[in-house]
Amino acid sequence: MGAALSDPRIQSRYQRSDYELMTKVGRIKENEFNYSPDWIRKSVARSLERFGTTYLDVVFCHDVEYVSLDEAVTAVGVLLEFQRAGVILRVGISGYDIDVLAEVASLARKKYGHPVDVVQTWAQLTLQNTQAETRGFDRFRTAGVNSVFCSSPLAVGLLRTGGIPLGLTGDWHPAPQGLRAAVAEAAEWVDKLGDGETLCSLAMQYAIVKAKQNCTPSFSVSTITGISTLSDLEQNVVAAKKVLKTVGNSESLLDYTELDSQSVESRLSLAERVRLIIGEWIDYDFSGKKPKTVNSDSNGDDIKEPDAVDITAPKHKELKQPAAIRVAV
Repeated sequence: MGAALSDPRIQSRYQRSDYELMTKVGRIKENEFNYSPDWIRKSVARSLERFGTTYLDVVFCHDVEYVSLDEAVTAVGVLLEFQRAGVILRVGISGYDIDVLAEVASLARKKYGHPVDVVQTWAQLTLQNTQAETRGFDRFRTAGVNSVFCSSPLAVGLLRTGGIPLGLTGDWHPAPQGLRAAVAEAAEWVDKLGDGETLCSLAMQYAIVKAKQNCTPSFSVSTITGISTLSDLEQNVVAAKKVLKTVGNSESLLDYTELDSQSVESRLSLAERVRLIIGEWIDYDFSGKKPKTVNSDSNGDDIKEPDAVDITAPKHKELKQPAAIRVAV
């Protein structure tokens, strides 16, 4: 990535401020984490060198649910040091578990007097699961978070015709057979409409709409899409333009900033029919945890839930400190 961004053809066309660089620290591979201050500093320095940049737009403490709260909050403190030095513009935390993300954000603000800027969660604002909206956003706002990135709008490949794609790690997906069957039925129903719509496209549109609907002047929600091929990119752009509108005649997705109310109404109506087919599996949590009400002990502190089981470990086998350029709408 650093070599690509330093290529003269890229640098002559784009300034550093034209794109955002995000990376993650803390998780090294499948069963290896290092949240120590020394490692966090080393990891950030290495990312700066690899990207060939003097600053990073966002750095996340990654998969915070698999380390202790103290380790996560300490790591956030190290990133805040980099932020004060201008090396990191925004400090983030990422993971799946909404309860843990909200707790880490709250504890970090109490300890440092400065909030976490960004939270990233995956597969929690989708056609199948909207717990980020119903259980997360208000708690993040209360903790001072001003931006949430919702990735995996297709629930890591679940919400598509043809079933979950198998990669190098095989069938690692945590969705049980009942949920897969319900999604397959929903995909077949959408295909039979005969208007060229697919479950994949509808799910992407739904996630984008939900994100935009939850934005306020002081709180933004973005959709992060997965892109492996040029075809993926083109399909995502087409899906986005079905529910967004632009002022004027621009075809650039950057100018599609507002929801198209007429299109949104028809898309949401269709989406709700799909959600009826998914039925009892709506808001099913991949970790197997049931949504809980946050309780407090006699001191007013949140009661810590038992440690979660890492449902994504197989997918991390081939990953080493993944970095990403944000693609958000």
